[in-house]
Amino acid sequence: MRAVPVLLLLLAPFALSSAAQLPNPGQAKEVLLATNGQPFPWDRMRLPKTVSPSHYDLSLHPNLTTLDFTGVVRIQLDVHEDTRAIVLHAKQMQVSKVWLLAPEGASPLRVLEYPRFHQLALLSNSVLTKGRRYEVQLEFAANLSDSFHGFYKSSYHSSSGEVRVLASTQFEATFARAAFPCFDEPAFKANFTIQIIREPRHIAISNMPTVKTVALPGGLLEDHFDTTVKMSTYLVAYIVSDFLSVSKTTQHGVKISVYAVAEKIDQTAFALDAAVKLLDFYDDYFDIPYPLPKQDLAAIPDFQSGAMENWGLTTYRETALLFDPDKSSASDKLGITKVIAHELAHQWFGNLVTMEWWNDLWLNEGFAKFMEYISVDITYPELQVADFFLGKCFAAMEVDSLSSSHPVSTDVENPTQIQEMFDSVSYDKGACILNMLQDFMTPKAFEIGIIRYLKRYSYQNTVSSHLWESLTDELDVRAIMDTWTLQEGFPLVTVEVRGREVRLSQERYLKTDDHSLTKGFLWQIPLTYMTSASKTTHRFLLKTKTDVLHLPEEADWVKFNVDMSGYYMVHYAADGWNSLIRLLQHNHTALSSNDRASLIHDVFQLVSTGKVRLDTALELSLYLSRETEIMAVTQGFGELVPLYKLMEKRDMAALETQMKDYIVGLFRGLIDRQEWTDSGSVTERMLRGYLLLFGCVRNYAPCVAKASRLFNSWRDSDGSVSLPVDITMAVFVIGARTPEGWDFLFEEYRRSLQMSVKSRMKSAMSVSPLQDKLKWMMEQSLHGELMKTQDLPGVVISVSKNPRGYKLAWDFLRANWPTLIKKFDLGSSTISHLVTEVTNQYSTREMLDEVRSFFGSLTEESGSEMRCIRQTYETIEENIRWMDTNRPLLQAWLDKRSRRAAPREDL
Repeated sequence: MRAVPVLLLLLAPFALSSAAQLPNPGQAKEVLLATNGQPFPWDRMRLPKTVSPSHYDLSLHPNLTTLDFTGVVRIQLDVHEDTRAIVLHAKQMQVSKVWLLAPEGASPLRVLEYPRFHQLALLSNSVLTKGRRYEVQLEFAANLSDSFHGFYKSSYHSSSGEVRVLASTQFEATFARAAFPCFDEPAFKANFTIQIIREPRHIAISNMPTVKTVALPGGLLEDHFDTTVKMSTYLVAYIVSDFLSVSKTTQHGVKISVYAVAEKIDQTAFALDAAVKLLDFYDDYFDIPYPLPKQDLAAIPDFQSGAMENWGLTTYRETALLFDPDKSSASDKLGITKVIAHELAHQWFGNLVTMEWWNDLWLNEGFAKFMEYISVDITYPELQVADFFLGKCFAAMEVDSLSSSHPVSTDVENPTQIQEMFDSVSYDKGACILNMLQDFMTPKAFEIGIIRYLKRYSYQNTVSSHLWESLTDELDVRAIMDTWTLQEGFPLVTVEVRGREVRLSQERYLKTDDHSLTKGFLWQIPLTYMTSASKTTHRFLLKTKTDVLHLPEEADWVKFNVDMSGYYMVHYAADGWNSLIRLLQHNHTALSSNDRASLIHDVFQLVSTGKVRLDTALELSLYLSRETEIMAVTQGFGELVPLYKLMEKRDMAALETQMKDYIVGLFRGLIDRQEWTDSGSVTERMLRGYLLLFGCVRNYAPCVAKASRLFNSWRDSDGSVSLPVDITMAVFVIGARTPEGWDFLFEEYRRSLQMSVKSRMKSAMSVSPLQDKLKWMMEQSLHGELMKTQDLPGVVISVSKNPRGYKLAWDFLRANWPTLIKKFDLGSSTISHLVTEVTNQYSTREMLDEVRSFFGSLTEESGSEMRCIRQTYETIEENIRWMDTNRPLLQAWLDKRSRRAAPREDL
């Protein structure tokens, strides 16, 4: 379905007469029929602007025994055009007793339902007059959802084995309508006054503090919450549970509380301290006080995404919030801090100032992702978060280099298209282009513009141009940034140095052999560069297809995109790559770790388009035997490992082994230097975990021997011996290779209350070579008793990367497709991620045919139109092309290298 242009949406909606008039009387339009067969008075997915809500009084009674809920909502409405019809959202609920409360008295309203658009029309006998205020009241009932969105059921097992049930909400993007009738679009902001009825054994929490609790007949209690500030429906939240909480107050007087199940409340201290520190930071950085009296953080046992920024009540996966100083790793600490920083940044970006419509979701998510790094870098410098920002830009480029990518700001209309916006382009590319702009403007000028934007548009809705206007001083920010947000993809800048002259040209970087798709793209690119002659960062704005710049003096090498602060790739033509390879081989620390990582990334990516030969990229990779910094090491793995992963899914064992041996050989020195302890800085600890895990997975003998000894002593102690946290993944992976070890690991998984430990055990079990165990794990995760269904996508993806499991994962995905899309929702990042990750290492025509055959058999209702399916076809086609072109080159290079490395007979 094409998205409706915004202009059409602003056309004045019509008043309802006895026969429904359509918005454009001059055009024959499809008449939509309500469930009762009568004409429905509105024919678009987006709601009319005839009326808007100003206040909701919402009273709810969830029943955690019967797993359903009833409610009453009273909505105050402002009328902007004379009308007899109020069109709003409701999804899968029974609506009854609908009244119009007008100054003249109460009168019943007729209700029509159009389920395809999740819309209700409330029809009045008399005209609602422009400029007046009315109220409508609706009674409703529904079941608690058994998915992860709307008002849904969650449960957990206490240590005594008892199942405890709670109810929680997840309304972003279009699920508030499944919990109460409402105007479920971000621009319809209103205040909410909420009451919740509960049993005394439970507590209820919502966006605002409780103002009073009233005893009701039958032993029930009703909590009344304070009225919220003006906000969008997707940010409303409430939880009924038996959670406990811990609290502190920020320097600015905001009460922070962390909620969790009773047996895990001792894992909340770190999150509580982090939230206090980060909320204080944002309060000062944005120069706008946090507007609510409290901020709750709740760890939900069943949660689909990582976390959600509901105003005043942020919700999290347990693994994204709970931290045990003795059992959680350095990467757990970094991950939890970043997630909290992300959700608290949203309290300003997204909650206080909200995008007008989901096409500009990046204004929320790109900013929150960007602010994660800004805030954590300042509040927790020891976490060295800046070392990991680059990975976000590489992740975005992976998706953005396909012709099926989309602009950062792109038209969307239906819920599936809206869900698809929650992807790497909105989050990671959004953050990377903001980082590029900040670098170009200077951090101070950027911060001033951001504060201006937030103050100017508080409690309002915005579009991208509002941001650019707020950031514009002397610089025309909009002219530059429209080229980054309104067209998909990113530029490849080709650099050719001739003496002091540097010839520049730009084109769209695209992994395809169809070059017609790269035409017509032009960016304004804030280039940065440094040379062997000068370590100063020079700047140049490339606005045209080609240009020339002049160096102050000749140089042995030139490196563009300094520290990879820009969202573009660079190709060094003529002898450019060779001069940089020589530099890396003789003096790699002349460049920063980020610069080295970006060279590794760019040179291997350019092999895909034929700009660089594979042997050139492999020659550059040789320097990695001397690399010690995490970003460059992990990027080396990131480019080299996928090459043998493609081979694991084909019958080419000899070449696959050669490639694996080459990578182990490159990093052997660094692996050997790692201690099996938890000492060192955060990045040193994370690198250690990464290297030792790789060594074990690749059967590097010293790693396997050490991990086996550690696993056996841990198992012999019945799990009571404590292992160094950072190396547990390596130990578990080796243990999970035997049926006895796997079973012991699973028992420990079941017993453990430490979320991060459970997460590592689960990952280790899913990379086991035992196929029956892999199959059982996926089935158990789907069932949701022994392993949580929220973890199913991760398990299936992990099994799909396992050379013994990839066919099992693909078969499982196909067999359970209807269940998966119902549980995780069509178009969600979970489903998109599942589809692309399970298939992205296939590289044969047979697998492409199989994938096409399955996805081609779907209907639009079951997902045939999803963007991730186009991305999947494109990725597999690219893999086939890559293997056809580069396999002989790879074989020849590895053969030549092994001959060079072999000892000579006559010595």
